Amino acid sequence: MAYLPFLAPIKRELEEVEKVMLEKISLTYQPLAENVTQLIRGGGKRLRPALAILASKFHPADRGKVILLAASIEMLHTATLIHDDLIDNASSRRGLPTLNSMWPSAAVVLAGDHILAGAASLAARTGSPRVVRIIAETLQIICDGEIRQIFGAYGWPQDIKDYYYRIYAKTASLFAAATEAGGVLSKAPEGEIQALRKYGEYLGTAFQIVDDVLDFTGKEEEMGKPTGSDLRQGIVTLPVFYFMEDYNDSKLLLKALNARGEERGEAIATLVELIRNSQAIKLSLDKAREFVIRAKEALSIFPDNQYRRIMLELADFVIERKI
Repeated sequence: MAYLPFLAPIKRELEEVEKVMLEKISLTYQPLAENVTQLIRGGGKRLRPALAILASKFHPADRGKVILLAASIEMLHTATLIHDDLIDNASSRRGLPTLNSMWPSAAVVLAGDHILAGAASLAARTGSPRVVRIIAETLQIICDGEIRQIFGAYGWPQDIKDYYYRIYAKTASLFAAATEAGGVLSKAPEGEIQALRKYGEYLGTAFQIVDDVLDFTGKEEEMGKPTGSDLRQGIVTLPVFYFMEDYNDSKLLLKALNARGEERGEAIATLVELIRNSQAIKLSLDKAREFVIRAKEALSIFPDNQYRRIMLELADFVIERKI
């Protein structure tokens, strides 16, 4: 597992988080358990558990409980990815085959549920009812957002407010849960806890907007998925909204969303190329930067120490990342 260089001060804690997660996997059907273990070991940048750990650093906190929280957050994230891959019929993630490409759908759903149960168990072991409530409510929000996305797919026109709700539910809510719960375990004053939550929410919003931009501009071999994958699933993201403000003819977008076979593939390819070379990319990144600025401003009440500086650097990373 390669961690981001600026997370070096908490690297040991992140390693402990992974250890706790692996110990929590208790699937008794060994072949499936091995695939789930591989998925956890190959997990992404560990941003969410890092946020929980960093948010706990402004006041003394029980280190063991913070590790449990961070592991719970990452297990919740992992479970939602498993379910997302099944819903999207994705064949790979992070260069590895998805569970749904190897196992029956029922087994994949239950494996995801097993990890969700593990996340709940770890949250309970923190001994904080508020942390348990944060985790439970966040899972509800994530599920509601996914349902809204399913029933809102393939349609145009759409309300941009729905887009912002979807990315809050899909991504920002878990970032916010991580930072809020980290503050709770450190017994920070309520004003600081809410500032940490705002930081997480704004950072997560920026993160997802950049993700949506990379869906048009990223390299397929680096992203591990084809460009325009959201459009292929009927999902309209911020670059599309900005593009359609100037491109008044919706016929191409409707073809990309609803046509079948070769006609749809050609429409998606054409639309991706048009958006990639339009002002929509810059406008979307500008909007992500606005959220990053708001995230940084939320940290202004905290002292200038190495953990605040890491959180500021993390905000810059979100804008600069290429995958």
